Amino acid sequence: MSRASTKKKSSKSAKASRRKNVLERVADGFRWLRRKFWRVLAVIFLVLLAWVLLYRFVAPPGGIYMLQEYRRIGEIQRQWVPMDQIAPVMARSVIAAEDANFCLHWGFDMTEIRKVIETGSARGASTLSQQTVKNVYLWHGRDWTRKVLESGFTLMIEAFWPKRRILEVYLNIAEFDDGVFGVEAAAQRYFRVSAADLTALQAARLAAVLPAPKSRDAANPTQFLRNRTSSIMDGAATIARDGRADCIGG
Repeated sequence: MSRASTKKKSSKSAKASRRKNVLERVADGFRWLRRKFWRVLAVIFLVLLAWVLLYRFVAPPGGIYMLQEYRRIGEIQRQWVPMDQIAPVMARSVIAAEDANFCLHWGFDMTEIRKVIETGSARGASTLSQQTVKNVYLWHGRDWTRKVLESGFTLMIEAFWPKRRILEVYLNIAEFDDGVFGVEAAAQRYFRVSAADLTALQAARLAAVLPAPKSRDAANPTQFLRNRTSSIMDGAATIARDGRADCIGG
């Protein structure tokens, strides 16, 4: 074999070796990025999980929307009360008004979602669990980022909070009037009573304003609101009889 042929083979071998080294470095880089990605994802998940577990036992201080309202109007009314200081009929009224299958689903009411899809309705099928997540952890809006986060948080609170806790948090953070958050502040604002002393009529009236708290007034109801209140009272009595309120002890 000639010296020129040997050099040519040696050159080819060196190029192949360098190419192999480059590919190996690229592969190592991708493996490092993949490991880094999953580690970051795991840390984010653990932080969010810790946040969910914290509010399982600690009263949430508020949410993004509540902070926005505070900045907008300068003050808000809110007083946290535990579930045993809220009239049971208030809890049943909210379930009847907002999420009749609350005790039966796992965060998403698939029956209601199918109905909305089949009818092409513009109304939402958001459960109390989803609304709690939105009010406590997220911002209000309809963008896909929020919906994805809402779904993840909803699954976590359903997994780690009992239903009674979900409803307790919801009742203490929902908006009932402009700048009025939580059932205790709402009961005092509208009826001059504590949440524990709400009657069936008062509870249904408060539940009736929840979809539109800035335009509905529980103290001066329109005919529509009166009719809605009557429907909620019937619904609350029905779910008390058929067991759909059993998960909250009421």
